[in-house]
Amino acid sequence: MRIVAGEFKGRKILAPEGKNTRPTTDRVRESVFNLLAHNPDIPTVEGARVIDLFAGSGALGFEAMSRGAVFCLFVEIAAGARGIIRSNIENFQLFGNTRIHRRSATDLGPKPNGVGEPFDLVFIDPPYGQELVAPALRQLEMGGWIKDGAIAIIETGMEEEQNIETWSLVTEREYGETRVAVYQYGVA
Repeated sequence: MRIVAGEFKGRKILAPEGKNTRPTTDRVRESVFNLLAHNPDIPTVEGARVIDLFAGSGALGFEAMSRGAVFCLFVEIAAGARGIIRSNIENFQLFGNTRIHRRSATDLGPKPNGVGEPFDLVFIDPPYGQELVAPALRQLEMGGWIKDGAIAIIETGMEEEQNIETWSLVTEREYGETRVAVYQYGVA
């Protein structure tokens, strides 16, 4: 796995071994960032504050940092995956503008002051088939984690239904067995 574009283009992203994580493929990641770059209704990645839920390797967050995001909070509960994210932070020398939050994305609680302002851009790539997207979005809303107008990029399996009430669908795409949907918060 490699960074697709930006400051770290071509650099390798370490990923956890085994079948407990399913990193977003380079092709899907490139497509996600093309959606962000070429849709005038979506704020740009450059200058964004990013939260990467169910981060795994952190590939989506690191891609955003490579493309000009100013901060990324990686939320990951698995110790092995957090270790890989730490190694990737070291490899990319992103010490001052990244943090790792050891929590379940479906049990975030209130946003701690130490992570700064609410987030503009959310990546949600949970294990497929477990219906974790809606609970994670509710945690972001209730805990004050996101700005009004925030964008969520949600990667799920094709069969999963999304019951998302306070978010508006901007666009969605299908890539094999993967669905990528872009939602905006607080927009009617």
